[in-house]
Amino acid sequence: MTNDSTDDIMIEAHGLTKEYGRFVAVDDLTFSIRKGEVVAFLGPNGAGKSTTMKMLTGFLAPSKGSAKVCGMEVAGNRDIVANRIGYLPENGPLYEEMTPLGLLHFFGDARGIDSSTKRSRIEQVVGQCALETVLNKPIGKLSRGFRQRVGMANVLLHEPDVLIMDEPTAGLDPNQVLEVRKTIKGLGKTILLSTHILQEIPEVADRIILINHGRLIFEGTPEALLEEESLDIWFNKQTMESV
Repeated sequence: MTNDSTDDIMIEAHGLTKEYGRFVAVDDLTFSIRKGEVVAFLGPNGAGKSTTMKMLTGFLAPSKGSAKVCGMEVAGNRDIVANRIGYLPENGPLYEEMTPLGLLHFFGDARGIDSSTKRSRIEQVVGQCALETVLNKPIGKLSRGFRQRVGMANVLLHEPDVLIMDEPTAGLDPNQVLEVRKTIKGLGKTILLSTHILQEIPEVADRIILINHGRLIFEGTPEALLEEESLDIWFNKQTMESV
């Protein structure tokens, strides 16, 4: 397969727009992400990152434009696309009275995974997310870092082709951030990862998509972004680094 082939494009947005009355949250976004890429979706708070992710996952319908995942239009194939995506929203809900093991069994059953496959998948995601030491502890008593890893294990359980993660390191202490980054880098998946922290990007991402006020203002490597002085007009890097 050549680099020009579109066969390995896993996420594609074309003219993606979301309007709330006269307010435009996402404005004519077009980009694509290839199989195996880890792409950082960068922008200040309120830039439109979460809204875009919700359109890509089918939680929101676009006002204009289209979103595709694994070559399928999200709007017309929501159930099929949902099985191909693992979506980790910011502060995703977890049942605090459950243990990580109980939660994984619960969602495995909810997804209709048969018993033998479920056992195998739970064992695998527990290893991927390093949850062995907390499997039988109530989720409500876990650190924020472990809770984030439980959420990650849950979205990996059904073996999705694509992961979409909204601010997965938000609110974590420096050690927890390092652990979550390590987990993400070891997943070997196509990942769209949103953040507003610029210094985090080179540690996890192959490429950056940068938006501000819902518009695409840069697409390229982390190294290219740091060299792009003209972006200071649009984007206050120092503010992002200090958040």
